[in-house]
Amino acid sequence: MIFRRCMLAALATLPLAAWADWPERPITMVVPAAAGGTTDIAARVLAEKMGKDLGTSIVVENKGGGGGSIGTAQVARAKPDGYTLLMGNIGPVAINFSLYKQLSYKESDLRGITNVISVPNILVVHADSPVRSVKELVSLAKTRRLNVSTSGVGQSPHMSSEMFRQKAGIDVTLVPFPGAAPAVTALLGQQVDFMIDNLPSSMPHIKSGKFRALAITSGTRSAQLPDVPTMTEAGVPMQVTAWFGLLAPAGTPDALVERLQQSARKAMQTPEVRQRFADLGGVPGGETPAEYDTFIAQERKSWAQIVKAAGLSLE
Repeated sequence: MIFRRCMLAALATLPLAAWADWPERPITMVVPAAAGGTTDIAARVLAEKMGKDLGTSIVVENKGGGGGSIGTAQVARAKPDGYTLLMGNIGPVAINFSLYKQLSYKESDLRGITNVISVPNILVVHADSPVRSVKELVSLAKTRRLNVSTSGVGQSPHMSSEMFRQKAGIDVTLVPFPGAAPAVTALLGQQVDFMIDNLPSSMPHIKSGKFRALAITSGTRSAQLPDVPTMTEAGVPMQVTAWFGLLAPAGTPDALVERLQQSARKAMQTPEVRQRFADLGGVPGGETPAEYDTFIAQERKSWAQIVKAAGLSLE
């Protein structure tokens, strides 16, 4: 084990010239969630641009389950050669470490490349619902137990639903799904009463009139939904920002991580990607690997306090 760590450390510091032939084959970008959610959307938008820039194809592989831990563990165990990346998110990369009693990967198994997109969450009901405001939803929840769909356990929609339940003083039945797309489908089919979702995966249904947006979890209103109040304005003081970014297995050479960060940042600066993210209500990232690692460490600490205060713990 000590020899392996020393070997990885030595490889990680080799200059870019030592990796001149990289990439020689396709790169796999693992999405630890089902297709159709924000993690998946961000991965596919970036994979196309980065593939062209790096001169290879980037294959997006969806590996959902376990609150994102299954796909994340797959990358954590992968060879640190720049050919296996993770489009991670706030759940498996930050929240899970304090929420789950045991995980099949450690904080030290991954290293950050850059954040890709940050988005608020949105509280939505079906357009046919009689509920037209957060106040009305809370009132209804005090007459009967409501069902809320969420994209997995431990993800920011789940934690946002838990925060909403606590701060609104209501009880709900959580109905977890393996990703945003099936959770959204459940609300479209009126199998649940409401959901708190990452804005990008619900935005198309809000714009088409299938969903009614009641409140947004950002500190200020969204430019894309100026008539939708913040949670605080709606009477439930809470603020959550979900984030999605690229990570690599620990030991991935610095030179490759820096090259990947530069390629991702270049992609995020293109007008097409910036407009795509803006349409989704998101803000592009682009931080350096060091800045992203620092940000992730702060998020883990912050969410650990929230999870402890909520008394949440999962096997």
